Amino acid sequence: MTDYTPRPEHKFSFGLWTVGWPGNDPFGIATRPAMDAVHAVEKLAELGAWGVTFHDDDLVPFGADDRERDQRIQAFRKALDTTGLVAPMVTTNLFTHPVFKDGAFTANDRDVRRFALRKVLRNIDLAAELGATTYVLWGGREGAESPAAKDVRDALQRYAEALDLLCAYVDEKGYAIRFALEPKPNEPRGDILLPTIGHALAFINQLAHPEMVGVNPEVGHEQMAGLSMVHGVAQALWQGKLFHIDLNGQNGPRFDQDLRFGNGDVKTAFFLVDLLEHAGYDGPRHFDFKPARTEDEDGVWASAAACMRNYLIFAERARAFRADPEVAEAMSAARVGQLAVPTLLPGETLDDLRAEEFDAAAAGTRGMGYERLDQLALEHLFGVRRPR
Repeated sequence: MTDYTPRPEHKFSFGLWTVGWPGNDPFGIATRPAMDAVHAVEKLAELGAWGVTFHDDDLVPFGADDRERDQRIQAFRKALDTTGLVAPMVTTNLFTHPVFKDGAFTANDRDVRRFALRKVLRNIDLAAELGATTYVLWGGREGAESPAAKDVRDALQRYAEALDLLCAYVDEKGYAIRFALEPKPNEPRGDILLPTIGHALAFINQLAHPEMVGVNPEVGHEQMAGLSMVHGVAQALWQGKLFHIDLNGQNGPRFDQDLRFGNGDVKTAFFLVDLLEHAGYDGPRHFDFKPARTEDEDGVWASAAACMRNYLIFAERARAFRADPEVAEAMSAARVGQLAVPTLLPGETLDDLRAEEFDAAAAGTRGMGYERLDQLALEHLFGVRRPR
């Protein structure tokens, strides 16, 4: 059995807002007290985490004066130094305060858009000071409830303008920071801009500095749209745009559940880990989940530890799946490797293609063997099969 102990090379990270979630929801007040950021860092280090991330308001309350801000940042930085944890990603809260009720970068009110940019710029400076290399932007309030309320073409133009300005600022300062857009299809707005990985990737192509902007897909978000997280992440990898990833659990296209990773669609979690490990993704494995509001603080840390343990279990199962000779034979029978071969080989012409004979009727009767291959994957996932 694999040692499921988290190590720095696994690059497991958590947001302060995850373990620090007090358990409030639209129908109930908090079930846990607020958690101090330093305490969160210390406990995550004890569990074997590698990094911790935060929104600006997670660390410094909205509206705090400069003295309080400096004190909180100094205490947080000391905790990082003491524990050895890093801050690989930082983001800005552009959704909680009522000022952002109509969005931040795409608010109809121009003064709100300008305030949002100032808020982000200040936090980018902090991110750079802490050594963060990724800056995530989740546009949870960028949207509308009525098509009459917002010209989407203008909203996207303002969204692009904001990203262009932020990229230019990072470039001017010489910060080693890239931006990652986080798509989400449902809630809290009626319709959110850039709701899926595909929307975000298309949007990035319209920016002045597309090379500086990628995506931060979240398991639950793609599943809320009824889409394949594995396919979406594969496309982001193919385009070189997987700058960061949020791992959690979700059961189908419902509200954003933010379950611990491994809870929810287990088969998707297995194939997602297989993809990340097999593709050589070297970024953070970031857990964006919410410990159930039924739990006390002990339950919070149990669920955080389970996120990392489940990832390592899936990784072990994926390695066994890939190393199994019968799986290799089944993949060959299913012609999986042929997909990597160019349809038109170097030196071949379209005339060569046209002249080729093909028995479509015979090809139409060939089975692909996918059911056998998928069953082998499930048996590895279930832990009942080992390579011969």
